[in-house]
Amino acid sequence: MTTPTDLVIADGGGDLGAKLGETPRSYSAVYRWAVFALTFGLMLSDYMSRQVINAIFPFLKAEWTLSDAQLGALASVVALVVGVMTFPVSLIADKWGRVRSATAMALVWGVATIGCGLAGGFASMLVARAFVGLGEAGYGSAGGAILTHVFPRRLHSTIMGAFMAAALFGSVLGVILGGVLARSLGWQLAFMVIGGAGLVLAVAFPLVVKELPMASTGGAPALSLQSVIREPFRFRTVNCTYVASALLMFIQGSIVAWAPSYLNRYYAMDPARAAVGAGVLVLVAGVGMTLGGIVADRLVAVRHSNRLNIVAAYALASGATLLVAFAISPGPLQMCMIALGLLLGAGFAGPSGAVVADVTNPAIRATVFATLTLANNLIGLAPGPFVTGVLADAIGLDAAMRLIPLTSILAAVLYTAAARSYHRDRRHYATT
Repeated sequence: MTTPTDLVIADGGGDLGAKLGETPRSYSAVYRWAVFALTFGLMLSDYMSRQVINAIFPFLKAEWTLSDAQLGALASVVALVVGVMTFPVSLIADKWGRVRSATAMALVWGVATIGCGLAGGFASMLVARAFVGLGEAGYGSAGGAILTHVFPRRLHSTIMGAFMAAALFGSVLGVILGGVLARSLGWQLAFMVIGGAGLVLAVAFPLVVKELPMASTGGAPALSLQSVIREPFRFRTVNCTYVASALLMFIQGSIVAWAPSYLNRYYAMDPARAAVGAGVLVLVAGVGMTLGGIVADRLVAVRHSNRLNIVAAYALASGATLLVAFAISPGPLQMCMIALGLLLGAGFAGPSGAVVADVTNPAIRATVFATLTLANNLIGLAPGPFVTGVLADAIGLDAAMRLIPLTSILAAVLYTAAARSYHRDRRHYATT
């Protein structure tokens, strides 16, 4: 039987982070893609547990007579806890071990998702959802650190884009399966089935994925706590990228959270059909997230800043498309334009992750990714569904959805600013 250790080989191709002082390591293609498959699978589970609540909204609204603001809070509380806890959890992951940490996180969010199915009211559901967020805090950063260690830099935008696309694919599965299971088995069992699947993956993960040697995460001397806290905010490039990424995540999170309810209210779909329709939209966004990373990796060979300029163009094109989409009447044309807007706007994730990894110390890569995750959650995913819910209570869900894409304008401005400082910041790091 082949073990993860057997698959780790020295094939002379270790270009990962060579220019940034990382210890070159090479892995067999079989091991790399096995790691990717399981890391991707846990990301699917992560977002299935997070987004299944969106398919359950109509059931909870009818059974517990909740307001849209309360429903939005059930979605936002996960992102809020992730945002607050991702930095400390990722610091622990950089010290304790990223594989061990990822496994522990998956066990927590799996159990907490099952707990959501046992909730008897809004308060207990809110607490269970908060524990889902606690389990998920730091997984994206730990998983990203594992993948950028295992894969060579020339594939980082592609790998990170595909990894982040798992968030959207997981959202699709969570929404579709949540709607179908809730209709056939009841919403309680929908949570339990999805939580149980996460536990199975959590058990399998450390059996296949080898813990990263701490000595090879950067080849640099250990940093003081003060330096660890300062390093993720050292350059304008990363600071602009954090905020720009979060603003686009605000749009993605809002549309993903409210798409089932939008289809239910304005297309007269029952909850199960609305969940499937919303899942198709999110699937399109997942494809866009993967393609966005591939395009960036093709362009980076010509000019490094292109990966940021192209994301700025995506942001503007996506924002304009979504503004028009939600301004026209419901129907096939609107659905096509919403899908196009999501396709164009989702390509930011892979390039954003690659950029922040490229100009910061690889020894604290999980912490740097955690900072990006913190921004994505506290500025984007946490307020997005809640703000949309508050606006929906005040002016209607259709009007609220017309306002959300406006944040893409500021995101494009910030990505352009990051592109201008990228070369300078990257050279500065390489000489220190």
